[in-house]
Amino acid sequence: MMKKIKDLIQIQLRQRLLSLNVWYLNRFFGTHIDATARISLKAKIDKRNGDGIYIDEGTYVAFGVAILAHDMCRHLKADVRIGKNCHIGCNSLILPGVTIGDSCIVAAGAVVTKDVPPNTLVAGNPAIVKKEGIHLNRLGILPKDSV
Repeated sequence: MMKKIKDLIQIQLRQRLLSLNVWYLNRFFGTHIDATARISLKAKIDKRNGDGIYIDEGTYVAFGVAILAHDMCRHLKADVRIGKNCHIGCNSLILPGVTIGDSCIVAAGAVVTKDVPPNTLVAGNPAIVKKEGIHLNRLGILPKDSV
């Protein structure tokens, strides 16, 4: 019984901490992240061009992900847009100017250099479409009937 209570408290605390992280990024760096999105505390969000980052509702960004909205070498600033109910896997890299459609999965370690169409799974370096026609629930979770 005590373990269940302890686990529940940890889950609630973690959810509040992740919500606070989204508020912090929006407030101090000008990002446009929906309040229902979850950004890992270990994710690296470009703070130099924070107002060029748009993350829509129900999206999950895992640990080690780097989202870049500028390129120092080319003096380029370009918006990054991530749609609804996406899952961005750990240690992925999303480069400037990329748009990721709704209900997409970016596999762990993928390097996204081009736009990703909606309802797809991409993987690799550079990321290529591996599967089409997927539909995801909130936070990029696959429905039970599609597993």
